[in-house]
Amino acid sequence: MAEANLTRALVLKFLVMTASIASLLWGAWITREITNEPPIQRIVTVRLAETIGTFVEEAARADADPAAIQAASLAYLKAAESAVDDMGRDGRVILVAEAVLAGAAEDATPELEARIAEKLKAGERQ
Repeated sequence: MAEANLTRALVLKFLVMTASIASLLWGAWITREITNEPPIQRIVTVRLAETIGTFVEEAARADADPAAIQAASLAYLKAAESAVDDMGRDGRVILVAEAVLAGAAEDATPELEARIAEKLKAGERQ
C-alpha cells in the first residue's frame, strides 16, 4: 500500500511538473506572438501642391525652350510619384495635406522634397 501511494505521489508530481512546463512554454509562445505584431501605421502629410507649385514657378522663370521645360516637368512628376511611393513602403500612410480637413499629422514635406531632389540628381547621372 505504501508503495502504491508513493507511485501515485510520483505520478502526480510528474503530471504537475509537465503541466507547469507546458504552461510556461505556452506563455512564452503567446508572448512572442503578441510582441511580433505588425507596426502601427503612421499617418503623415505632404504639401504636394505647394511642392509642385514651387517647381512650376521655377520652371516658368527659367529661360528654356518649351520642350526642355516639358521634359523637366515630366521628370519632376515621375520623381515625385516615385518618392511618395518609396515613403509609403515603410508602413506610413501618405496624405496630401491640402485634403486633410482636421487633425494633426506629421508633416513629411521636407523629406519628400529631399527625395525628389535625390531622384532628379540620380536621373541626371544616368
